Amino acid sequence: MTATLSAWSINHYGTPEVLNPVTRPMPTPGSTEILIRIRASAVTRADGMMRAGQPRFARLFLGLRRPRQNLSGTGLSGEVIAVGDHVSRFAVGDVVFGEAGLKFGANASHICLDQSGVLMKKPAALSHEDAAVMCDGPLTSLNFLREVAELRAGQKVLILGASGSLGSAAVQIAAAMGAEVTGTCSARNADMVATLGAGRVIDYSREDFTRQVERYDVIYDTIGVSSFAEAKGSLTRSGRYVCPVLGLGLLGAVLRSAIAGTRKARFSATGLLKPDVLRLMLATLTRMVEDGKLVPVIDRIYPLADLIEAHRHMETGHKRGNVVVV
Repeated sequence: MTATLSAWSINHYGTPEVLNPVTRPMPTPGSTEILIRIRASAVTRADGMMRAGQPRFARLFLGLRRPRQNLSGTGLSGEVIAVGDHVSRFAVGDVVFGEAGLKFGANASHICLDQSGVLMKKPAALSHEDAAVMCDGPLTSLNFLREVAELRAGQKVLILGASGSLGSAAVQIAAAMGAEVTGTCSARNADMVATLGAGRVIDYSREDFTRQVERYDVIYDTIGVSSFAEAKGSLTRSGRYVCPVLGLGLLGAVLRSAIAGTRKARFSATGLLKPDVLRLMLATLTRMVEDGKLVPVIDRIYPLADLIEAHRHMETGHKRGNVVVV
């Protein structure tokens, strides 16, 4: 009997209901590839946007009418069960984590990836569930806070959406960097955000940060809930507004502020950085985990067979931290 793997396909853009379970032949690793038995994979906002084909201009890269790479999922953790003839970084039996990148296909039982990709040996301090989400919130937030916003110790940072996957990681990373952290979230998540390291928590349903006198060196809008125009008045004279959710408004703000003004809007496509750069960032994050400075926040864990329901919950906008399937 031919070995098979289980995965989820996206045959056209749309709601979570477009996800379709599929069975495919088990791949044989190429000369520099490894075959991974996936133990846990992430369900992220970015995965949902890819499934929906949003923003629409992203279809120029993903596929105009349907995804060219039509399997769901990017972040994963599992064990290496086969390697190609020229693989040197990994061996059968290694426990690894990382991301599939633009190949997608992590919401599956198995995946074949090149050893040169964003893959690392999993430290014992991380469970499979925790490791599966490291390339979403923690990796993106480290890049945006340290590299894009150039946050420094003693500076003030406001994190919008502080209880989500990116926000919960950002609060911990910013606190570990020595910044003064303020986070926005709903009242039910305020205690959690404070525990993660926020010195001040704003209930967004009761307070509008743009109407307050506080000024921040960095405003990290993790979910695209604000804009540079709205946030500009809450920045210090040389403040930076950074957001990982790219739209035409943000793109225009980045271009305009690069030319004129001391306050800047900045963006980075974290997932498109070179794998060796991302692996160095992951090494930094795993050291933070081992030092007790970073703990991935997991909201819900679903069976892989319930991926549609996991996407529905992810899109409610009320999750705390991350959603994972196993």
